[in-house]
Amino acid sequence: MASRRTQNQQKILEVLQGLKTEISAQDLYIELRKQQQSIGLATVYRSLEALKLSGHLQVRTLASGESLYSAHREDRHHLTCLRCHTSIAIDECPVHALEKDLQQTYGFGIFYHTLEFFGLCESCQAVKAG
Repeated sequence: MASRRTQNQQKILEVLQGLKTEISAQDLYIELRKQQQSIGLATVYRSLEALKLSGHLQVRTLASGESLYSAHREDRHHLTCLRCHTSIAIDECPVHALEKDLQQTYGFGIFYHTLEFFGLCESCQAVKAG
C-alpha cells in the first residue's frame, strides 16, 4: 500500500511489526508508553482504524468483544470458548477457494480473512457436565 501514514500511525505500525502476537488497543497504548511514545489512547484507536482500512494491519474480535490487532496480515482460524475465552489457533482452512472466487466474481480486494468457531472448550464442557 502506498498511502501516506501519519507519524503516529507509523510509530504504531512499527510497534505492531515488532510483536509476535496480536495485541489489544489498550495494551498497545501501554507498550507505546513503555517505549516513551507520547500518543494518547484516542489517537491509538484512530490510528488503528486508519491502518486497518488501508490494509496495513488486521483485526480479530474475540467473543468478549475485545479487538486484537496485528501487523502481520495472514489468514487466521480459531476455536474460541465462550465461557473462558480461550482461543485455539487451527491450521486448516476450508475457504481459500471461496476467497479466490469472491475476488474474481465481485472484484473485491480481500486483504485477509478470519474464520472463528465459537463454543465451549473441553474444560468448560466438563464443568457444564459436572
